[in-house]
Amino acid sequence: MPEPVSSAYRLTEHARLDARNTFGVPARAPMLVEVTDTAALPELFGYAMLRAADLLLLGGGSNLLFAGDAPGAVLALQTRRITLLDETDHTAIVRADAGVVWHEFVLWTLGHGLTGLENLALIPGTVGAAPIQNIGAYGVEVREHVRQVQAFDRHAGNFVTLDAAACAFGYRDSLFKHDGDRYVVTEVEFALPRRFQPRLDYAGIGEELHAMGVTAAPRASQVAEAVMRIRRRKLPDPTLVGNAGSFFKNPIVPAAQAETLLAAHPALPVFRGADAGSRKLSAAWLIDQCGFKGHRDGDAGVSASHALVLVNHGAATGLQLLGLAHRIADAVQARFGVAIEPEPRIVGATW
Repeated sequence: MPEPVSSAYRLTEHARLDARNTFGVPARAPMLVEVTDTAALPELFGYAMLRAADLLLLGGGSNLLFAGDAPGAVLALQTRRITLLDETDHTAIVRADAGVVWHEFVLWTLGHGLTGLENLALIPGTVGAAPIQNIGAYGVEVREHVRQVQAFDRHAGNFVTLDAAACAFGYRDSLFKHDGDRYVVTEVEFALPRRFQPRLDYAGIGEELHAMGVTAAPRASQVAEAVMRIRRRKLPDPTLVGNAGSFFKNPIVPAAQAETLLAAHPALPVFRGADAGSRKLSAAWLIDQCGFKGHRDGDAGVSASHALVLVNHGAATGLQLLGLAHRIADAVQARFGVAIEPEPRIVGATW
């Protein structure tokens, strides 16, 4: 396969991926395909290497851990358009390409007087990855504002449009995670309100606004600023210390189990789950109680400021970080009887 083949995409053989993952761990791919026009996807998927099941879709590299090299081709969408499709006095419909940097998109919406995504400011990654992971932070999930998702269906060989219900969103979950070999997300449409309804019930936001001197009803941009200040204080900058943000999901357990744990550990943060019979526990608290906050095994470690964040202090490999993650999960299971699972996708190994 020549390099490049088309102005719509570029092919690179034996590509290094060290700079394409926020952990900064070494990894390679037999072929890297960078796409600047998604209209070329039907042509690209005519190649046998891209039809293979082990194709890896790579966004900002902020939600994966390379525990080894990519087993097959890596596809990266470089599309960057944001389009205001329709608007009324109350709501706007905005379409963003998969390659748009998520935080830049949030700032674009705020700059255009649109609200709803301010609590999701500074989350790393791309727009295309947002519905796959159903990203969430500070009491808000992206599914609340996703109108529809356009994707290339590798099985059918054509583009499809899936409404929010068809995306089967769950906690850090979606159809795209369970059928990851089938869909390549190319565009996401959002329905965003113009009337601001602040979500301030998550711990820390109100206090941060107060510290900023905001005493009246805050603007959306002020909530975004508060969220960014909290995130910058709690989470290490991946350009300085390799990390993928929160590594573990908050576990969901039956309400009865949560009550038993709370009786034994009154300080355990417990939140309502998706229904009355479930509860969400703080994975950070569980990990901290097991003594891993600030822990370090060589260059593989846990952030001293946030127990959910695994960090690469310089020369850690993905396998070393994965080994530390397993030790943490085993310790939490042994002490509390609760299973915790990783948020990032593991490449080159299984959890």
